[in-house]
Amino acid sequence: MPLDFDTHHSEDLLVSDMAAGLKGSEILKIAADVRELKAQGRKLLDLTVGDFSSQQFRIPARLEALIADAYRAGESNYPPSNGMPELREAVRKLLLRELHLDYPVPGILVAGGARPLIYATYRALVNPGETVVYPVPSWNNNHYCHQLGARGIAVPVGPEQRFLPSAKDLAPHLRDARLLALCSPLNPAGTAFSADALGEICDLVLAENERRGKGVRPLYVMYDQVYWMLTFGNVRHVNPVSLRPAMAPFTVFVDGASKALAATGLRVGWGFGPPRVMQRMSDIIGHVGAWAPRPEQVATARFLDEADAVNSYRENYLAEVRTRLDMLHGGFQRMKAAGMPVDSIEPMGAIYLTLRINAHGRTTPEGTTLRTNDEVRRWLLAAASCALVPFQAFAFAGDTGWFRASVGAVSSAAIEEGLPRLEAALRTLR
Repeated sequence: MPLDFDTHHSEDLLVSDMAAGLKGSEILKIAADVRELKAQGRKLLDLTVGDFSSQQFRIPARLEALIADAYRAGESNYPPSNGMPELREAVRKLLLRELHLDYPVPGILVAGGARPLIYATYRALVNPGETVVYPVPSWNNNHYCHQLGARGIAVPVGPEQRFLPSAKDLAPHLRDARLLALCSPLNPAGTAFSADALGEICDLVLAENERRGKGVRPLYVMYDQVYWMLTFGNVRHVNPVSLRPAMAPFTVFVDGASKALAATGLRVGWGFGPPRVMQRMSDIIGHVGAWAPRPEQVATARFLDEADAVNSYRENYLAEVRTRLDMLHGGFQRMKAAGMPVDSIEPMGAIYLTLRINAHGRTTPEGTTLRTNDEVRRWLLAAASCALVPFQAFAFAGDTGWFRASVGAVSSAAIEEGLPRLEAALRTLR
């Protein structure tokens, strides 16, 4: 007989207040629509998931071999909760070699991808009721604030700034705040801070901490740079500590192999920052068991030490990502030049392109007037077999037509085939 789980209580009474009020991932809900159409045999231009298809982007062959070697060597038990010593040392050398950041090993923490590190940063630094400031659009800061009972201040930023906050945007909100969450290159926009813009923000943080003095809890910056190896053209990745060394005591970095090596499924992330803070974060991660798998840690350590192999992989991988982003950007710019209601922002980094499809108020051939980003998204999926993520999934308010397009799971051929379908569909709107 099937078990009966009905307690006749309302759903909100079955779980904590936090769990009852927590929203699921908007992107995963969109992905469910995409999976349903794929199961029906539809050929889609799927630009939704911020992940990599192994058919398009494999991890480095050398790293694959090293992972297999680690399993054969019996590296299959628990790793240390703060990460394998050889990986923490390899990360230390990588940061020194590539970013000229000289962090001690006690300031480096390994975890099962970037997400546990973001959660541990929030949990280690923010008390319930304290203020977290973050720009929107941005990834998941609203949900982390909810989980901690923090007071989130979302600072809207528009396309005229490439969706990146300025010091002027943030200045009214930092007094007595506990955490400022920043990301560059930015998910979802694929844009990156300039040295001047980020330096001015750092000056605000330093001035605020100077105002508070030593007896008051400081303002920290969480700097998510998990896409830093993916920057294009003349864009150079910048970070708070390189620009302002005085930021070192107040900055926690989130980083890892997931995006740098197209290795999201390996679950190898690392963070670095003030050693005393990183130790507290290590304790949190240890209690929830959110460490990276030992064989993958051992292999990643060995691979990162092979600088030539890292650079060779990065060069080829970066070229493939940029080709896809440039194809999308070029296609949208051609449609814009033809008078169609679209736009795009030139890609600067990550695997994302910011698109605008300003179809609001227009009517489909079926007689439906499109009024919201979600209605535009659903119509494009049905009419053009094109799947995008609206900026509302990144806490951005307003139906202004902005979408994220991710190229990690599509081929150049799929983009070439999909753009004409998209254009043809848009031409049917009245």
